[in-house]
Order: sequence, then C-alpha cells, then structure tokens
Amino acid sequence: MSADTSKLQTAAIRELCKPLRLPTVAAQAAQLADQAAKEKQSPLSFLEALLSAEVEEREQNAVARRIKEAHFPKVKTFEEFNFQEAQHLPAALIRQLAEGGYIGKTEPVLFLGDTGTGKTHLATALGVAACRQRKRVRFTTAAEMVNELVEARHKNELSRVTARWSSPLSRSS
Repeated sequence: MSADTSKLQTAAIRELCKPLRLPTVAAQAAQLADQAAKEKQSPLSFLEALLSAEVEEREQNAVARRIKEAHFPKVKTFEEFNFQEAQHLPAALIRQLAEGGYIGKTEPVLFLGDTGTGKTHLATALGVAACRQRKRVRFTTAAEMVNELVEARHKNELSRVTARWSSPLSRSS
C-alpha cells in the first residue's frame, strides 16, 4: 500500500470516528495497524487492541472527570499515605474501606483526630478510590457544608441544596 493511500485511509478513519465519538480509535488506528502488521497479528487481534485502547482511555477520562467533579482540596491517594508515621491507624481496615464496601451498605466513615493526623488525606484517598470504582463523589468539610446549608435556608433554597448533596450518594455511573 502506498503512503498516499495510507494517509487517505487514516484521514477517512479519523472522519468516520468523529460521529461515532471514538477519539482514541481515530488517534491510534494507524499506529496500531502498523504494529499489527509488523507482528503479523490477525485482523481480529488488531481490532481488539484498538477497541481496548478506546475503552481504557474512556475509563481513565471518566475517573479523571469524577475526581475533578469531587472538588478535592488536593488529590491524595493511599499510595502516598505514610502508614508508618500513623501506626495508630489500622492499615488493614483502611485498605478494606478502600474497596468501597461501605458505600453499597451506606455506612458512614468518620475520621476524628488532631490536626496533622491525616484525616483529610485519608478522606480524600477514600474518595479517589471511590472515583476509580465508578462512583460519584463530592468532597467538603463539615464547616463548608454547614455554611452552605445555612445560606441556602436564608435564600429559601434548602430543599434544592439538600437534593444536590444527596444526589452523588444515590447514583453511580
């Protein structure tokens, strides 16, 4: 196949992918096709690799979008938390919470302690873990929530605000 034909096909694939909303397929089709040809992969293997790349990219984008929508003060994960410095914390329990079972059971998780003990880090890490599990999360402090609710009550918007706060807890996508 000539270089001109290849360029035309690549352009056609990009255009066909637009209405289908397959940006990763459009971006990686030519590269993965070349790789498949070099490795003598079957057409189905090539198609599987291409669609897997699209699915993986969508999953990464969905997690990134959920993390952004959560309004974390700073994104923190369990991998960044130093359990050696917080030996009073049951690391096994924290890791179990990271699996998200408490969400399905609608069990509350509270972190209490002095300043600098890692409460916000752990709460954020739980939220990030939930985002990775395709859950919607909204992060706030108790003070921020109380202020928002008081302000909403003064503006006669309390039911709207409480509904908004309830919605992330009741849906996942």
